[in-house]
Amino acid sequence: MENFVYEYPTKVYFGKGAAGRHLPGILAGCGPHVLLAYGGGSIRKNGVYDEITGILKAAGKTVAEFSGIMANPTWAKVQEGAKLARDCKADLVLAVGGGSVIDCCKIVCAQAVAGEDLWDLEMVQHKAPSAAPIPLGAVVTASGTGAEMNGGAVITNENVKIKGGMFAAAPRFAILDPEYTLSLPRMQVLSGAFDTLSHAMETYFGRSDRDNVSDEVALAVMRSTVVNMRALLKDLNDYTARSNLMWTSAMAENGILKVGRVTDFECHQMEHQLGAYTDCNHGQGLAVLHPVYYRHIVKDAPEKFAKLGQAVFGVDSAGAAVEALADFIRECGLPTKLTELRSRVEITPELLRQVADSTNLLPNGPRQLTHDEVYEILKECL
Repeated sequence: MENFVYEYPTKVYFGKGAAGRHLPGILAGCGPHVLLAYGGGSIRKNGVYDEITGILKAAGKTVAEFSGIMANPTWAKVQEGAKLARDCKADLVLAVGGGSVIDCCKIVCAQAVAGEDLWDLEMVQHKAPSAAPIPLGAVVTASGTGAEMNGGAVITNENVKIKGGMFAAAPRFAILDPEYTLSLPRMQVLSGAFDTLSHAMETYFGRSDRDNVSDEVALAVMRSTVVNMRALLKDLNDYTARSNLMWTSAMAENGILKVGRVTDFECHQMEHQLGAYTDCNHGQGLAVLHPVYYRHIVKDAPEKFAKLGQAVFGVDSAGAAVEALADFIRECGLPTKLTELRSRVEITPELLRQVADSTNLLPNGPRQLTHDEVYEILKECL
């Protein structure tokens, strides 16, 4: 195990009716002004908006709304939210939605009180913001990213075509009610769950040649994610499966799998830049990339691949593990080719060259890739 310091910043309220039971008490300890943030309006259709705004009204809060947060939140949207937070003198930002809404609000909370542009500070100067952010709370309506469990956020700067990780405000609290996910479309549920699987796999494949506690937990999270995704293929409204997937999502990104480990997130780096150029769905992009990426590195970590194959898919060799993952992706009906992704532009070899050349190369995986090999992986995904 590597040396580590572990601290968990988010208080979690999990289960049916969690918002009604716990949010009034939480709000009693907050100031009067709340910025309510959400995405494209689905919470207005499924009743969550009415429930949350009713609780806020009963608590006597003055509410300003920050809506329209997109699936891949942009730096321009962060700036919009930061201005709203300043204008309404927000004492709390309440993010109601999935990972995109929560990620956007993490940076909003920090940018609203910062004296400088945080993109320049973090992404160019590589410095951390110093001012304490506005407190953030999360009501999760779509699981998979685990965004509610940490201070990291993925933001797209359209001007420079970079989709990158930033760090700011971890939610003080998170409300996880699996019933809130029941109205989601099938593909959104499965692509979100695949993001969870990807988080656990990529953490597991970080450089480490010896068995350790974090790897054992990661394998359990992977196995549970696969089992419960298969349960949803039989019954999309299976509450038990939904609740298990909501918690595996949280477990994959609350830091426990990373304790004492270095982590490989190269597939995420490739997908982030693919998303910066195409605005594709994150979980679906990962589903396309993972098998091809793993075919490139399987010989660099054969024992770990074989152990994953046995623990998660019941196969007994490294190569079989990669193919079992590819078969599982097809079983779930997730995309297997880049051409199957919804994209705002045509995905061509020329575009993929730009994606490859701008991909962040990490040193922590079984083998560090080159930009040329990233390009080969992307072309094989066409």
